[in-house]
Amino acid sequence: MAEEVLSRLDRVGLVDDAAFAEAWTASRAGTRHLSRRAVTQELRRKGVGEDVIATATAGLDREAELAAATAVAATKRRALSGLAYPVAYRRLAGALARRGYDASVIAEVVRQTLAGWADDL
Repeated sequence: MAEEVLSRLDRVGLVDDAAFAEAWTASRAGTRHLSRRAVTQELRRKGVGEDVIATATAGLDREAELAAATAVAATKRRALSGLAYPVAYRRLAGALARRGYDASVIAEVVRQTLAGWADDL
């Protein structure tokens, strides 16, 4: 019975891993600002094939990740005001790490975001 239902859904175009992966990538990277690695892990957990994942996440290059991480950092910066630089650095780096960004992206974005931190206090 399940095979019959899946077969019918596939025939009418409702079971499409590629379309799902594209939409999921756009949503998670676009609105949640998740990294390519985080989106890839989520798609793997959902059972999407590696070739489909690679195609869907191809547009998430380093520049796109830097832009997304910078957007996250900009929204978090205000909540960090009044904190000592090491605490702000640690919290901002942690927030970016939880979204899956690698260390080089985190270091660059945090350094840019917290530039002149002592001047703001």
